[in-house]
Amino acid sequence: MRIFYAVMHSPNLSDLPNSDIWHKNLCLPLIELGHEVIEFTYDMRSLLIHADPANPGNEEFIKRHRPELEVELLRQVRKAHSQKAINVFFSYFYNSCVTPATIQEIRRWGIMTVNFYCNNVHQFHLVSEIAPAYDYCMVPEKVTLQKYRAVGANPIHIQMAANPLIYRPYPLPRDFDVTFVGQRYADRPHIVDYLLRRGINVRVWGPGWLPSASGSAPITGGSDKASLLNKARKSGLRFPLKVFRWLARRPMEARLRRIAGPPLPDDELIMMYSRSKISLGFSVVNDPVPQGEPNSHLRLRDFEAPMSGALYTTGFTEELSEYFEPDKEVICYTSKEELADKIRFYLAHPAEAERVRQAGYQRARRDHTWTRRFEQLFQTLGL
Repeated sequence: MRIFYAVMHSPNLSDLPNSDIWHKNLCLPLIELGHEVIEFTYDMRSLLIHADPANPGNEEFIKRHRPELEVELLRQVRKAHSQKAINVFFSYFYNSCVTPATIQEIRRWGIMTVNFYCNNVHQFHLVSEIAPAYDYCMVPEKVTLQKYRAVGANPIHIQMAANPLIYRPYPLPRDFDVTFVGQRYADRPHIVDYLLRRGINVRVWGPGWLPSASGSAPITGGSDKASLLNKARKSGLRFPLKVFRWLARRPMEARLRRIAGPPLPDDELIMMYSRSKISLGFSVVNDPVPQGEPNSHLRLRDFEAPMSGALYTTGFTEELSEYFEPDKEVICYTSKEELADKIRFYLAHPAEAERVRQAGYQRARRDHTWTRRFEQLFQTLGL
């Protein structure tokens, strides 16, 4: 097939501008399957970074720059289609990239349109306007299929995966006990800090773990919380509750800063799986919703880590158990206490750790490659 491919090289453009994980995970497997891929040559970074109209200035930015992308997109698709028929238009677009009318125009040329998006649990609003315009939407989060149907879209559940040509073990010494490479948010810092306080040697790298030059990242400090509060009381100062909470966080921030590093390039991230005795994962994707229930879904890491030969441990979800056998192929936990206990066990029993590591590696390579996912997609589409 001829596939017009409109996807930026990375989903994390602001924090990892040099990453090309989408190219490695999506574009290369399509080529490997024998398809002719025509890539959209346009710098979409600014429109993806300014995707959320709720942020000040973004809506005006989108209105000013989106038409430029649409004109160039239609020009390139029309040119490629005139040379030889395009079978599938495959994109990773937000509402900020195109209007529904542009996708409908491509459909009128007899081209099947598919949009892939993978933050639907907590950011579906970024694609809700354009989703109904596509023939199909490729959706990895099963729990969000109803969101698509509610706006008149046609979702197909295709789970995340990894490319075994890129994600593989390296012959490196395991010089770290426990590591995590990824963004800081939700419950991640609290779980990492809990492990530190339990005496577990854990290291983290990624956006948000270290203070930024702007000072917007967490403030660090080594003062004792009780000492700070006593000084405040003696001085007669009266602080709002949020200030006391900030003071209470300072010891944690001091601990985290000592074990944190900056974002890692793609190749170093993959090699870190081989350098680690245990690789951490987290199931919660954002802070609790008003009812108090945290949102969670599977992500790239859940497949990349086992495929890279990691002894991978992550929060248990029912959906994860559909793809890996818990505690036999990946290690699962339901609380930070259980996580700490399992880390201690597998660090003390390397043979058992290796058994799980190898089982997860074999399962990922057998069942969870992007070539298999695209074969599933095209079969569902009747192509």
